[in-house]
Amino acid sequence: MNAASINPLVRMVDKLALHAPISVEDRVALFELPYASRFFEAGSYLLRDGDTPDRCGMLVSGFAYRHKISIEGLRQIVSILIPGEVYDLQQLHLATADNNVQTLTRCEIVTISHKALRRLASERPSVAHALFVTTIVELSMSRKWLLNIGRLNARKRIAHLLCEFAFRLDKHDLPPGQAYELPMTQEQLADALGLTAVHVNRISKGLVNDGLIALSKRGVTIPNWELLVAEAGFNSRYLHMNTVHETI
Repeated sequence: MNAASINPLVRMVDKLALHAPISVEDRVALFELPYASRFFEAGSYLLRDGDTPDRCGMLVSGFAYRHKISIEGLRQIVSILIPGEVYDLQQLHLATADNNVQTLTRCEIVTISHKALRRLASERPSVAHALFVTTIVELSMSRKWLLNIGRLNARKRIAHLLCEFAFRLDKHDLPPGQAYELPMTQEQLADALGLTAVHVNRISKGLVNDGLIALSKRGVTIPNWELLVAEAGFNSRYLHMNTVHETI
């Protein structure tokens, strides 16, 4: 039995520790936070634009995505969420949500009351720092996504997204180059990349034909990590992970 099966908050603490030091004492205090657990089916909303939540939510398992809707009703996916990530930390300080969070797969979610998390942060400055840094890293990732959509061609956009996803999963014990789940439809990928589904399909086939990726049903394998990194111009610095090799 792994630690996450004993206490699901282990995933959250491990994620925070990627961005800031977490002492043993702080870990224990975080593990002792009261939480509630619930499962959501794929397509469920975890947060809606305009909500005023009093709890933060964290993915224990499964994948989700953050998106906004234009005045014309068009969707723009602005980030992908993986296990261990708290998807609404900003709501600790902003009363009203300004985005939507929706599940890509069946997810287990734990929620922690804002009151309990604020109290712990006030008592333990290192925890407050870790929460703050994690929120700032989200901004860094948003800047990178904005640059990619505005300035990269379609092939590099797709390659970069695949590199980012693989690198982030690597920090959850899945080495780059191994098969990993990418539970996104071509339409969803298109909405994340500012492309059409037809364009995503064509470019993805090109990456496969060039031997940069291999695709199975909602799964991706990267046969040569270095080649895909070079194609995408991927540099992990913007993810600000607390690791000896910050860049690849």
